[in-house]
Amino acid sequence: MSYGSEEEQVGIANEAGEESGKVTAHFVTFYSPGTFVAETTTREIESWDIEKAKSLAEDIVERYNAKPYGFRFLTREREDGDLDSHTSAQSNLYYLKGRIRTLEEVERTANPDERILLSNMRANGWNRVVETTTPWKWTQPLEDSDVILEVVQ
Repeated sequence: MSYGSEEEQVGIANEAGEESGKVTAHFVTFYSPGTFVAETTTREIESWDIEKAKSLAEDIVERYNAKPYGFRFLTREREDGDLDSHTSAQSNLYYLKGRIRTLEEVERTANPDERILLSNMRANGWNRVVETTTPWKWTQPLEDSDVILEVVQ
């Protein structure tokens, strides 16, 4: 479906403050606990605004009433001749609330319920994981660039 001539489309993009022939949009992808992998929901956002993303997260509900434990920003661009947009920038992962657990801590607690976590940490070389409980417990590797917005003990 067409929305006017090519000149009209470029004119609309220029009125929106875009460079001629280039369209840029910002998004935030929310991650929520899933059965085997994270559930994701993506929303358009005006800019990479952490406070706005935190506010948007409050209204996200996935299957089984799962709520987001974190989010990541991305910017997508499309230029003349592109069939689809491409990701031109992506932020680190922001965890809304969580605690850091080290390999040494998991080994020391020796909780039988965490034997698979301990095995995965050792086998994959994960020295740290983040554990979230918003609202369900979700544990995954903590990368150096990740940010926990509210650290809990």
